[in-house]
Amino acid sequence: MSYCKSFWSYKFKKSGLRYEVGLSIKTGDICWLFGPFPPGDYNDLSIFNMALRGDLEQGERVESDKGYRGAAPESVNCPSYEVPDRREMSARVRLRHETANKRFKKWNILKAVYRHDILDHQAVLGAIACLTRLSFEHGEPLFPVEYDD
Repeated sequence: MSYCKSFWSYKFKKSGLRYEVGLSIKTGDICWLFGPFPPGDYNDLSIFNMALRGDLEQGERVESDKGYRGAAPESVNCPSYEVPDRREMSARVRLRHETANKRFKKWNILKAVYRHDILDHQAVLGAIACLTRLSFEHGEPLFPVEYDD
């Protein structure tokens, strides 16, 4: 993808796409995949507000990083708004999610220049999500977390 301000990721200093990926806190299963979005136009919070926030039941919240702090504390538990005695538990949940993200990123097609139709990228990421989930179930599970709500 050549340079286009909308697709420029200031975090990674190159062009790319942004997705929202969610794991079940209880099981670690990949249960949410939303995107793609141009990272120059959409941040984490704007993507969350478009869909997942509206799908939460009343009183339900998600664990997240600081990119979602604008939705805290009613829809999100993030580092800025953690209850001190839950800090370690929340950090462990976020660490497991980062472990899942790392497994996505080991697929070279997500690191290399994408040379195919941009409209096919979502299907590629969906296939990677399925294969990653299968790896969780067949030999490479994520570490368990205890979480009380």
